Amino acid sequence: MEGYKTIMAACADTPVQIIGGGLAGAEACWQLARHGVRSVLHEMRPETLTPAHKTRKLAELVCSNSFRSDDFEHNAVGLLHEEMRRAGSLIMACADRTRLPAGGALAVDREDFADAVTTALEAAPLVAVERRRIDQLPETGAVIIATGPLTDGALADAISALTGREALAFFDAIAPIVYAESIDLDTAWFQSRYDKPGPAGSGADYINCPLDEAGYDAFIRALLEADRIEFKEWEAVTPWFEGCLPVEVMAARGPETLRFGPMKPVGLTDPRTGRRPHAVVQLRRDNALGTLYNIVGFQTKLRHAEQARVFRMIPGLERARFARLGGIHRNSFIDAPALLDKQLRLKTALHLRFAGQIAGVEGYVESAALGLLAGRFAAGETEAPPATTALGALLRHVTGSRPEAAGAYQPMNINFGLFPPLDGHFRGRERKRAHTTRARADLDLWLGRREAA
Repeated sequence: MEGYKTIMAACADTPVQIIGGGLAGAEACWQLARHGVRSVLHEMRPETLTPAHKTRKLAELVCSNSFRSDDFEHNAVGLLHEEMRRAGSLIMACADRTRLPAGGALAVDREDFADAVTTALEAAPLVAVERRRIDQLPETGAVIIATGPLTDGALADAISALTGREALAFFDAIAPIVYAESIDLDTAWFQSRYDKPGPAGSGADYINCPLDEAGYDAFIRALLEADRIEFKEWEAVTPWFEGCLPVEVMAARGPETLRFGPMKPVGLTDPRTGRRPHAVVQLRRDNALGTLYNIVGFQTKLRHAEQARVFRMIPGLERARFARLGGIHRNSFIDAPALLDKQLRLKTALHLRFAGQIAGVEGYVESAALGLLAGRFAAGETEAPPATTALGALLRHVTGSRPEAAGAYQPMNINFGLFPPLDGHFRGRERKRAHTTRARADLDLWLGRREAA
């Protein structure tokens, strides 16, 4: 440890190197700047693109435009939103500035969001953005590796060589996006589940396409019979992330799986019949203009022609035109609990920190949260947030030891199962509220100590 302190003292005037301009890298840069520390953000796009990204913008959103629930009293990810806002998060500020109607969820205009993050960092006086590919890990100076789940090539080889372990991997799929004008609103209708209002007061933020029992059964058969992408032999053993399963993989688990998942009809009433449909496909606005809608929960690995054919079986989407069809990519992450210390540093090379999905979290917000923590740690903070907070619980998942019975390390969204047990007995929403009440009080103490220091 003394050797590490000596190295860090010698490098005090050297900018922190951040590799990767996704949500984690962008947030880390911002936190460093807020603490008066210079950084250089290395982003390989547009010089080198990935299978999923399409632009040169920082913090480009790929799989979805939703940051999920914004309810900070009863939902773990909503609590994480609130904690990050209170910790001065750039990602949350830009998300709030570019949010779209989405009921109780926080959805954003992808283009406006990425523009806002890019503009903020390119204008920040303590941040330098360099557009070039990094293939080797720096041997000195403070470094944050936030290269995301698509890390490959020479840099992936360098990480494997340094850690002595092969990166773990899982598959992630992307949902299609439909032009709003091609949706038949004589069949589909606007409504949020249970008419739950969003921040603007609307209870009609989703487009709903109803299926009767016969239509649902026909759709499931077509989904299971459709031609899909065949994997290479080395890909066949790579698991899916359970929180982002392709729609056809869910359908293969049983004919009712989708009707109790993304196609559940609860809380919705078809205005043509006055009754709840047998199943529903929901679409959520994808841009501020309301010209694009993504099919919620319909990430897929079907071939493009098959996607258009099968999804046009959905009532209201018979003439759908697709701005983007679904896709698939392989995500990689390290065995973080075995490799990282409590400040996200590689135990065998303390000048290197890992943040974002490469550290084994899943979700935009979770990735940005690790970037927030890595940036604050690299700026000199030493005290981690309490494990009773969403930030602390996520950090403990990534850096805590795992008992043998827990099995292999897997990507994880924030959830109340990661939090320490509560004192007392609570049920349902009362239990969730108890978690969030405790978390917010403990976060106040942590932030107060940081500000006092």
